[in-house]
Amino acid sequence: MNLNPANYSNRGVLALVALACAGLLGSGYFLQYFQGQDPCPLCHVQRGFYYAVMLVCLVGAVHGPRGRWAAAYAGAAFVFAAAGAATATRQVWLQHLPPELVPACGPDIFFMFDNFPLRRTLEKLFAGSGQCAEVKWRFLGLSIAEWSLAWFVFFCVVALWLAWRSLRARRGPGA
Repeated sequence: MNLNPANYSNRGVLALVALACAGLLGSGYFLQYFQGQDPCPLCHVQRGFYYAVMLVCLVGAVHGPRGRWAAAYAGAAFVFAAAGAATATRQVWLQHLPPELVPACGPDIFFMFDNFPLRRTLEKLFAGSGQCAEVKWRFLGLSIAEWSLAWFVFFCVVALWLAWRSLRARRGPGA
């Protein structure tokens, strides 16, 4: 068994990323439903980006792409992972604000979707609220948002590597 990632197929890399996203989403739901950690608006947005990365990678793994197609799947995964990283960065920033600068808590996501126009709801979602600044759980000294940021950055790096490798293989090793 060769554990060198350079020898993994595009299908295998995409499947591993999709599996990692599924595991992270499962962890989030475990924390929500069994540990009482209610997700904040930015957490919901990050979950959406995990689902997007997972879906792109799952479709790519089933397709088993090479060349341009592998680069296209990697590019799409990169876009969603980068957006997730930006969202997680916003939450980490909110968590490190002094208490007097933390924005006030707003309505929950379901209330906003039911009562606000879509544009205003999206603005409020991406701005975050005081609930997003709360840190109720840590693992190895990092909050959930910090772990989320680390995973999104990792997915960005994997996606860029996969795109580079796919395009390089298409041109040949000496190009």
